[in-house]
Amino acid sequence: MTFKLLPVAHALALATLGSTLAHAADPAIVMGEVRVSAQRDAGALRSSRVLTSVDVLGADKIEDKNVTNSWELVGQLPGVQLTETRMGAESGKASFRAFNGEGYINGIKVLIDGIPSNVNSGNQRFIDMIFPLEVDYIEVVRGTNDPRYGLHNIGGNLNIGTRQGGNYFDSRFTYGSFNTREVQAAYGREADGFAQNYFVARQLTDSYRANGDSNKYTVGGKWFVTSDDKAVTAGLVVRTYQHTSGEPGFLTAAELAADRRQSPRKNANDKTDRDMHHASAHLDWHITPNAFLSNKLYYNKYKDDRRVTFTSNPEGNAPRQRRLWDEEQLGFMSTLTWRANERVTVDGGVNTERQDNGYRRLRYNFAIPTDFTTPARIQNDDRYKFNNVGAYVQAVIKATDTIQLVPGYRVDRFTGNQPLAGGTSAGLQDYGWIKQPKFSMVWSPATDISVYGNWGRTFQILTGSVGPAYLVPGQAPFDASVNTGKEVGVKLKPTARSDLRLAIWRQDATGEVANMPATGTTVGLGETRREGLDFQLSGKVTDKLELSLSHSLQKAEVLKATGANGVSLAGKEVFSTPRHITNVSLDYKHSDTWRFGLQGRSQGSYYIDNPNEQGKFGGFVLFDANVRYAISARTSIDVQIKNIADRNYEYAWYDNFFWPASQAQPMFSSGNGRAAYISLNVKL
Repeated sequence: MTFKLLPVAHALALATLGSTLAHAADPAIVMGEVRVSAQRDAGALRSSRVLTSVDVLGADKIEDKNVTNSWELVGQLPGVQLTETRMGAESGKASFRAFNGEGYINGIKVLIDGIPSNVNSGNQRFIDMIFPLEVDYIEVVRGTNDPRYGLHNIGGNLNIGTRQGGNYFDSRFTYGSFNTREVQAAYGREADGFAQNYFVARQLTDSYRANGDSNKYTVGGKWFVTSDDKAVTAGLVVRTYQHTSGEPGFLTAAELAADRRQSPRKNANDKTDRDMHHASAHLDWHITPNAFLSNKLYYNKYKDDRRVTFTSNPEGNAPRQRRLWDEEQLGFMSTLTWRANERVTVDGGVNTERQDNGYRRLRYNFAIPTDFTTPARIQNDDRYKFNNVGAYVQAVIKATDTIQLVPGYRVDRFTGNQPLAGGTSAGLQDYGWIKQPKFSMVWSPATDISVYGNWGRTFQILTGSVGPAYLVPGQAPFDASVNTGKEVGVKLKPTARSDLRLAIWRQDATGEVANMPATGTTVGLGETRREGLDFQLSGKVTDKLELSLSHSLQKAEVLKATGANGVSLAGKEVFSTPRHITNVSLDYKHSDTWRFGLQGRSQGSYYIDNPNEQGKFGGFVLFDANVRYAISARTSIDVQIKNIADRNYEYAWYDNFFWPASQAQPMFSSGNGRAAYISLNVKL
C-alpha cells in the first residue's frame, strides 16, 4: 500500500494515520487540518469510531508555533493543564482530567506514532525529541474507556503523529527573544512503493532566566516499503536527540519579588545533559479485505545526568544531588482488526515491554554554589527490571442505525526485580492480573448530533526503584490503585461548519499514591475523586474567520486518607490541580497573503500542599499573537509575540520535603515574559 498524504480539512487522524473524514456525528472534535492517508480506510480502527472524548490538533495549528519544548503544543487542546517547571531539560509536562504534572502522579500515557513513549516513572521526556515541523497531528483521548493501553493510561493518552510519506521539503528558520535561534528541516519523498522521510532540528536559547541556556538537536528518519499488491507495508523509524541545559533553580517569594529573572548563586553549577534514542520496526498486513494486522517492535533509550540544588539551608535535608538515569525499553505490540460484517468489528491486541532501568543519586555537602566535583555520598545506586505483558479486546457493534455499542476488556501483568546488597533481590509488587473492563455507547439520532456515555477502569501501580515499588524485606504488599471513570456528553453541530461538545465526567480511585522516584518520596492519597465539566466550541464563523473556545471545570479531592501527622485529609483538594482551564483561539485569513491569529489560555490557582494550608498559587491569563505574510506560494514569514501583555506568572510548589518544618515555604519558577520571534518558512 502506497501512502499519498493529503491536507484534508476536518479529517481525523488516528494513531496509525487513519483515513476518512470523520462522520458528523462522531464525538471527536478536530481543530485545523490533518494530513491523512486516503488508502488506509480498511486498516486499524479510527479512535473517533471507537472512543468518545477525542480531540485532534492539526498540523496547521502546530507547525508555525514557536515553543521551547514540544509539550507546550498540547496546551492548545481543551482541558489540558501545562505544568511549566522550566528547569532546563526538566521543563514540564501536559496533563488533563485533573491529574497534575508534578511528577508524583503521572496519569497520562504518551505515544509517538503509536509507540509507548513514557519513561519508567511515567514522565513525558521523550516528547522533547519531536519538533513542531515534524508533527502531522496531536490526538488526545480523555477518560478511562480506551483499552488499547495499560501502563500510565490512568486519565487518558496523547499520541503525537509525525509525517510519513508524501513529497515535500519544508524548512523553518527562527530568531527571537532571549537570543533564541532555531532551524528545522523536513524532507519526504515517495515513489514506486517506497516512502522516505527525514527530519533535523537544532535549537539554542539563552532563556528568560539566568543560567537557563539551552542547546538541543534532534535527527530522525523513516523508511517504508509497500508491496505491489498493497497488502503489506514494512518500515523502519530511527530518531536521536541530545540536550544540554543549565538550570536556573527555584526562587523564594522574596527572591521572586526582587528579580524574577535571576538564578540564585546556589544554582550556578546546576545543569542537565540528556540523550534519548528511538528505533522501531513496523509491519502492517492486510490479510484479507476485512482483516488487518499491525505489528510494532520498538526500542527506547533514555540517559540523563542532572545536577540540581533545591535550597540554601545548610541544616535541612535539602538535596544537592547528581541524579543519573539510564533506562532502556524493548517492546512489541500487535493488533488485529476484523470487520466481521457491516455491523460488527472486533479489535484486539497484545503487548509486552521489557525495561532495564538504572538510577543513581549522589549527595553533596553544603556549599554555595554546590561543588559537584567534590567526593559525593552515594544515596542510591539501583538497577531494576520492570516487565509488562498486556492484552485487550473490544468490539464495535452497530446495534441499530443510530446506536453504537463498544464493550472492551483489558488485562495487564507486571514482573520485575531489583538487586540488593549481599546478592539478594527484591521482587516487584505482585499485583496479579489487573482487570480493566470498559464500555462505551454513542446514540446518533441525527447526522449532526451524538449523545454518548462511557464507563471504564484503569489503574495506577508504583514505578521507580525507590519507595514501595519493590518488596524489600519486611514491607507489606501494595495493591494496584483502581480508577473507575464514567462520562456522559453530547456533541452537535450548531452550524454546518462548527462543532460543540458538552461533557460531564467523574473518576474515582482506590489507594492512590503520589510517588516521586527521583527523590524517594511517597505520599499516600488514599481514595480520591476527580470530576469535571468540559465545554468546547470550534468552527468557522465566516469563510475567513475561525474560532475555537474551550472551558473545563475540574476538581480533584481526597475522599479518605490520613496525612503524615495523623490528621484526616478527607475533603482536601489534591495539590497542584487548578479548578479551571480555558483556551481561546481566533484565526483570520485576510487573503492568500495575510493571516492573523490570537491565542489565549487561562489556568486557575491551586493548593501546593496536601492539607491545603499554604494558600493557592499558579493562576494566570496569557495571550499570544501571530501574523503570517506569504511572500510567494512557497515562502512566508511568521511573526509571533508570546505573552503580549507581559504578565507575570509562575509555577509554584511547596518545599516541605527538604526544609525543617519551621522553615517550609513555597518555591517558584517564573514563567517567560513577553517574547517576540520571527521565522522564515521555505517549502520546496
